[in-house]
Amino acid sequence: MASPEVARNPERLQELARERAPLEPLAALAEEQATLERELADAQELLAAEADEEMQTMFRQEAERLNERLEALAKRAKKALIPKDPNDERNVIIEIRAGAGGDEAALWAADLYRAYNRYAEERGWRIDLIAASESSGGGGFKEITFEVKGKRAFSRFKYESGVHRVQRVPKTEAQGRVHTSTATVAVLPEAEEVDVKINEADIRVDRFHSGGAGGQHVNKVETGIRITHLPTNIAVTCTGERSQLKNRLKAMGVLRARLYDRELQRQRAERAESRRAQVGTGDRAEKIRTYNYAENRVSDHRIGLTVHNLPAVLDGALDPLIDAVATADEAKQMEQPVA
Repeated sequence: MASPEVARNPERLQELARERAPLEPLAALAEEQATLERELADAQELLAAEADEEMQTMFRQEAERLNERLEALAKRAKKALIPKDPNDERNVIIEIRAGAGGDEAALWAADLYRAYNRYAEERGWRIDLIAASESSGGGGFKEITFEVKGKRAFSRFKYESGVHRVQRVPKTEAQGRVHTSTATVAVLPEAEEVDVKINEADIRVDRFHSGGAGGQHVNKVETGIRITHLPTNIAVTCTGERSQLKNRLKAMGVLRARLYDRELQRQRAERAESRRAQVGTGDRAEKIRTYNYAENRVSDHRIGLTVHNLPAVLDGALDPLIDAVATADEAKQMEQPVA
């Protein structure tokens, strides 16, 4: 980095700086380990040469202390060597779809959207609605897509990907019977143009007037955009902006994210053995949580965690659940041998 060639090349300098940043903590750990090992060798040498019992005790205690520090350092080093998710720093695009349960499932999708909205607001993250399709019963969403922009947003929301099941008595249930409904959450890391190249010849753009139900954000929209990626048949609709150009830009952003996620899923499938060693964070068919109203209970099935504060969770208090899953995921990765 100090060489004149690199100094004259800002792009190369930034590239090397990014490579260096994650290596600096590892280098510091290696230096600390070398220092402790030298001190331990000195203590053991002095212990072997010392005849006085009192001094032997002192050197033995020093050696034990240094061994304990080396063991703790080894744990820190193994944690530091866990591969970092390169997407953790990115913004996220979240898609919530009503699953089994009809209008009740659509209401549940809306509840999840509000919970994520409040969680993001508490962290000072910006939320942009991309598209929403309201249910015929009103008040719920058949599908809603939005973007969360904020520091390390993906690192938190990625643990929300999967099937969320709710057990409660619907407002329309006259007999008081508990219904089970589901909603599917997909969390996509925002993709840049450098991550995914989209050929204009590979897309079809349809323009339409946004109308009908869809909540206050959607009703004020005049023009919608639907972009279909012909090679994969992935279709993206955006109705969140008044401007056709802004809707197109947002739709392209979602399309890039879906194509990027598609490639990530392919890579995960190729690393199936490694993936089994991790706590579920990406399989959308995986039932990750159950929210039981009668018992005021939220159960995360990936780690066997149950908390009894359902109203707070649906009001955005997601950190205890996310922290627990993230900690379990890290522990599982630490159990694996370092490559």
